[in-house]
Amino acid sequence: MKHLEKKIKSLFAAVILLTVSYITPVFAQNDAKLVNYTSDSIRHEFDPMDSVEVSLLTCSPHEEIYSLYGHSAIRWHSGPQQDLVFNWGMFSFSKPYFALRFMFGLTDYELAAYPYESFWPYYRKWGSSITEQVLNLTNDEKRELQKLLADNLRPENRVYRYNFFYNNCSTKPRDMIERCINGKVEYAERADYQPTFRQMADECNRNHVWSKFGNNMLLGLKADQPTTREQQEFLPANLMIDFARAQIYTNGTYRPLVKEERLLVSPGVQRIEPDFILSPTQIAIALLMFSLFIIFVEWRTKKIAKWWDVLLMTVQGLVGILLTVMVFSQHPTTSLNLNLLLFNPLPLFFIPSVIKGKRRLWQNVQLVMLALFYLGAFFQCYAEGITIVALCLLLRRKK
Repeated sequence: MKHLEKKIKSLFAAVILLTVSYITPVFAQNDAKLVNYTSDSIRHEFDPMDSVEVSLLTCSPHEEIYSLYGHSAIRWHSGPQQDLVFNWGMFSFSKPYFALRFMFGLTDYELAAYPYESFWPYYRKWGSSITEQVLNLTNDEKRELQKLLADNLRPENRVYRYNFFYNNCSTKPRDMIERCINGKVEYAERADYQPTFRQMADECNRNHVWSKFGNNMLLGLKADQPTTREQQEFLPANLMIDFARAQIYTNGTYRPLVKEERLLVSPGVQRIEPDFILSPTQIAIALLMFSLFIIFVEWRTKKIAKWWDVLLMTVQGLVGILLTVMVFSQHPTTSLNLNLLLFNPLPLFFIPSVIKGKRRLWQNVQLVMLALFYLGAFFQCYAEGITIVALCLLLRRKK
């Protein structure tokens, strides 16, 4: 996905799209009259949509954090004079509290239309490929899509509430294309492919373990349920696969949704930016080793390291505040998060009593939280190394 382009490009493209359906037919009619006039034996009726190709563009991921999942767009191509890309992935990091709004599902993206020549160089620069699937649309379906795109480009319609899994730059083109079809798009289900949202997100973040760790801390129980074909299409690569095997059913006949597939930009060399030198598991193991060292020092000195308890409880409580707030996010997959069984604000309320040496009640509460947390592992996949961190907390239960 790209940063927000200059809006003048979108306005210019909108004007072209809105006017082409009125201007071109006039020229077409004149051309037809000319042909009829010069030859009585040949009658030619030209439909301007004959020269229009409508395609789904699928861009493979690259290593920018916002591009790890790939990208989709619609291409409207009727020759060098009109070659536009309709891109629902436009956003701006400069908007206030962008990261915070993204976490809570309050991010607004928008549709922009601009020349294809301004689109593809960005992906070639980053080493991403671009695959074009030319759609097998009738002229009437192209006209309907033209109207839908023009309407979506209006200032009052172009901005939409983005949702990572359910309403993004991949689902928007799919929905727009399905709406213009005269009939029904029938997809070939992949019976052997039923990943969860978490598994698909993890695969996209395979080279970025800390990004994957953050996702898995925030994603809850709902992210571990098997997904439907429609839900899987939040990933552009899955949408491309489904389009390639889809059929359009109209009045008892079938035709393939995609009539031709082309590789517009070949994959290039991508540079993978290194993550932090230590992985989450390595950090967790180091924390466990230090916890064991603290226990050894306590055994030798016969003193309790209250400062260590307070530090662990503070971190545990602050992480819990973040996860508690995410319950109210508009992202459906964060509302029921079993990480909250252990990481919640409760430890913060027990810090004063622990400092005073009254540890028994907190230890019992912590034991219940730990037991529930480990039971939750049967239902929800936890982030890498987090069960080791839980073991560090369990070691603090002593008289």
